[in-house]
Amino acid sequence: MTHNSPLPIPMQKALRKLGQDINDARRRRRIPMALMAERAGIARTTLAKIEKGESTVSLGGYAAVIFVLGLTDRLQDLADANHDLIGRELEEEALPKRIYLPRSIKKGKHG
Repeated sequence: MTHNSPLPIPMQKALRKLGQDINDARRRRRIPMALMAERAGIARTTLAKIEKGESTVSLGGYAAVIFVLGLTDRLQDLADANHDLIGRELEEEALPKRIYLPRSIKKGKHG
């Protein structure tokens, strides 16, 4: 990854960790790089970039490798609302304190 990356440093570090984790997962499964690249439908050089955590590789490339590793569920839940604590807190702050029924419903002809 170049030092001129437009990504914030924490994101660069997160991508490097993701790349290393992908590398570790591939090696734990004893899948050679050439076979992994073939299964993912990417070039071996692209796989090498992914395993370095380079930001120039498309998300599709990362997704293909994650699929081959059988880790699709983890990617699928990445931005899931259940894991988005900040988003849920902001949503709860915006909820009304009270909910008023429209007058037409209050004065309904019930009973």
